[in-house]
Amino acid sequence: MKRVLVLVFSSFFLILFLLFFLLNTNFVNAQNTDCNNPSSLDLDKINICLDELNRAKEQSEKATKPLEDQLKAIQDRVKFIENDLVVKEKNIEEGYKKLEKQQQILARTIRDYYIKSYYNSPFLILLTANTASELTQILGYQRATADRDKTIILNIAIAVTGLEERKRDLESEKKEIVLVKEKLDKIVGEAKTYQATLSGKIAQLSQRQQEILAQRLAALNIPRSAGTGARGCSSDIGKDPGFSGSKFGFFTYGVPNRVGLNQYGAWGRAKAGQGYEQILRAYYNFDSIERKDATINVDGNGSYSLDEYTKRIYEVPDSWADNDLATLKAQAIAARSYALAYTNNGQGSICTTEQCQVFKPEPKGGNWEQAVNATSGLVMVQGGAAIKAWFSSTHGGYVFNSGDIGWSGTTFTKNAVDTTSGSVGGFSDVKDNAYDKDSPWFYCDWGSRSQYNGTAWLKSEEVADIVNVLLLAQKDSSLSNHLYQTDKPNPAGTETWSADRVRQELGSSAYNNISDVSVSADFGSGRSTTVTVSGDGKSNSFPADIFVTYFDLRAPATIYIPQLGKNSNGSLKAPLFNVER
Repeated sequence: MKRVLVLVFSSFFLILFLLFFLLNTNFVNAQNTDCNNPSSLDLDKINICLDELNRAKEQSEKATKPLEDQLKAIQDRVKFIENDLVVKEKNIEEGYKKLEKQQQILARTIRDYYIKSYYNSPFLILLTANTASELTQILGYQRATADRDKTIILNIAIAVTGLEERKRDLESEKKEIVLVKEKLDKIVGEAKTYQATLSGKIAQLSQRQQEILAQRLAALNIPRSAGTGARGCSSDIGKDPGFSGSKFGFFTYGVPNRVGLNQYGAWGRAKAGQGYEQILRAYYNFDSIERKDATINVDGNGSYSLDEYTKRIYEVPDSWADNDLATLKAQAIAARSYALAYTNNGQGSICTTEQCQVFKPEPKGGNWEQAVNATSGLVMVQGGAAIKAWFSSTHGGYVFNSGDIGWSGTTFTKNAVDTTSGSVGGFSDVKDNAYDKDSPWFYCDWGSRSQYNGTAWLKSEEVADIVNVLLLAQKDSSLSNHLYQTDKPNPAGTETWSADRVRQELGSSAYNNISDVSVSADFGSGRSTTVTVSGDGKSNSFPADIFVTYFDLRAPATIYIPQLGKNSNGSLKAPLFNVER
């Protein structure tokens, strides 16, 4: 039992040491970049903090899980020891009860032994013995009697000593087991509390990070409406950038906002023969389509009835007149629903840009006005109220619930695969079968460089530089201020390190050129999961979320991979993207 208790204690303190080392090491690293005060940090420092905190949380969870398993085994051993102590205590009590009788025997035996020792002395026996033979018999008998008495005395003395020793051990083990139980319940709880603290810090930092990245993303002028003529992104496949060597393009499926009606998807469904209600139910959850009206106040443009307001919406091309104007009718109903929900049935006002929905003072006319008139007053209703029917130009083969991209979760938005089969088996399956595959923004790279024929192609060494920056940031977070884009002023007011300097800092682990980049994805959820890069005889794999964040920080000019939103822990979420060569 002592060996079992020693094993319990050694395992327990090993666990305590490992948790202390793993948790405190990462916590100290995060403190070194002042991660407790995200409002004072620039973007690179925030990214480093996020990496450290996420890594600390991940390592803590990885460390805690096997330790929890070990703790469960220890708890089982502790329970065994507790049960054994009960058995021991009972045996000792029974031993003491038996000892009461043995002590009576012991007293008589000791008394008889000393009496016999006195009366059976060799001198007295010699006087009383009649013959030599009788003397020998008496002496033999007395020796046997004395040996028996000594054995009885010795055995009882050993029993007494053993019980006392067992009693002392029992008390010691009880104290030790109490100590183990007190510490055992505390240790995993502390690890869980630590992980919760990290999650809070990560969410806080991510909020700040998103504010900064949102400013950079806004510079791309990504179109949200199918009715806009903005470039947004373009597919550079087959377009020569004018430089030699390997060319890498990072192509995203769809535009950042992928919630609600997929405008190009609706058009694809209409061309496949679907009516407006079937189209709407593909993108929203709602109880019914009902007729409602209200006065809509438009910022800087006065007030309109709901239908007159809707006639001035410029969200989709007028040419989308397939299948009895199904696409335009679906959009008209979505536009009315959104306006009612946004203004709280006309109590508030609504903006005129893509931030709300595109409005112009002049009625659009044409097919659009026909669709508005044909669906006059119709809105989607859930629980008696019009739903806030978000929409965007191109989803990239998937529909997302508002909660999937970091917004508040809603019951009227849904998560679905937006393809003809309702499922996706790979990247080519998305491109071949998505309802919105005809959109100019369905599969393309974002940003451009005029010196390379307006494309977003990257050279092998440029991709290597992005990967090296990621590796260096993971290696030493204190260098974050030096890892911004090399073609823009350093926002921290310090030196931005060149690709050569980053390689120098990394040493032998740095890449000079990238020969291959591959992307793994979860095609059920519509997200890329892992990016693997190879070159210079080695390879590295990165979580897609982290790769995209550093890509967006370091990639030159306006080249960018738009994020999907936020993960549950507050970190940014990678969209579905792939790499073309």
